[in-house]
Amino acid sequence: PSGPVCNRSFDLYACWGDAVPNSTATVPCPWYLPWYHRGNAGRGQRGDSEEGTPRTGHRGGDSRVAVQGGVVARRCGPDGRWVTDDSGRTWQDNSQCEDLAQVTPLERQVWLLEQFRLLYTVGYSLSLVSLLLALLLLLLLRRLRCTRNLIHANLFVSFALRAAAILTRDALLPHQGHRRGHQQGQHPGHPLQLLGEQAGPACRVAQSLAQYCVGANYAWATAEGLFLLRLLLATPARSHLCAFLLLGWGVPVLFVVPWVVLRYLYENEGCWERNEKAAVWWLIRCPILAAVAVNFVVFVRIVRILVAKVRAQQVARGDTRLRLARSTLTLIPLLGVHEVIFALAGEGEGGGGLRLARLCLHLLLTSAQQGLVVSVLYCFTNKEVR
Repeated sequence: PSGPVCNRSFDLYACWGDAVPNSTATVPCPWYLPWYHRGNAGRGQRGDSEEGTPRTGHRGGDSRVAVQGGVVARRCGPDGRWVTDDSGRTWQDNSQCEDLAQVTPLERQVWLLEQFRLLYTVGYSLSLVSLLLALLLLLLLRRLRCTRNLIHANLFVSFALRAAAILTRDALLPHQGHRRGHQQGQHPGHPLQLLGEQAGPACRVAQSLAQYCVGANYAWATAEGLFLLRLLLATPARSHLCAFLLLGWGVPVLFVVPWVVLRYLYENEGCWERNEKAAVWWLIRCPILAAVAVNFVVFVRIVRILVAKVRAQQVARGDTRLRLARSTLTLIPLLGVHEVIFALAGEGEGGGGLRLARLCLHLLLTSAQQGLVVSVLYCFTNKEVR
């Protein structure tokens, strides 16, 4: 046609011809879809809107359309360019070509993940409040000012920053992106892609700060473990306070900054919440796994020293078990020893029941246990504080 047109293209899903401005282009559902030849039983009849564009946004009852005979649609704008969504990608309606047998389980998993978001939001909020109160007590009471409590305070600050950064990131993140997609007839995508792709620079900055705060949190847990180990070994640690500060606040910069640069250059999509390039993700994941491993080794070493010291005091057998159990249980949230289990389990793929259960447990422990529980154990119930 004469004048501007939306150019023909192949988007790795369907082949599009030229389209005139202010029109809706449609092509048949691709024949290579795995469910294309399964038959149309139970899928309902195809329906079109009054303007001739494909019906979208309906997933229940007889409004479902057949894959065979269905179409995928695009819109050609008045300027001769394909219409894009808020993320800058070409808008496309694939609803008539979906495998409807998979839509309901997918939406159920999306709903579960939304509940997980609510769960860790409550956990981080409670942790943030308790950590701020604990910090006030440690910093305002002069009798509590010592190297040990100073390291405790830095660990509390890292927990608080982690909670605040994650809550801020979620506040800047568009939660309802997938719902808007349903209303426009778009495929909801993978169930773990809850977060919309309309995120702007502010959300990416918040995501970067959240990654730094998470890294600093693990680094300060390592510093706390090393400090406790030095105390049990009767090694003076005051002269190494600067080294602990450098470990806790400086080391995370060494891997977070390169991660930000690589994300910007090679994976600058959405709010940087999806990790599709494994090499970029492992750049920030490996140091965290290393910190988890170090913390576990330190934990085992501390428990062995405690066992030896308690046995040397020749106390009753029942008292020995009680003291060891109490000391061990209080060290687990402080050093994040439970992270070893999730590290060994791996990241996993998909949205199966086992993965969702692991994700729920991990979010619950990281949001509440390592903030609320640590502040209670090491501040509110501490003998010095009382």
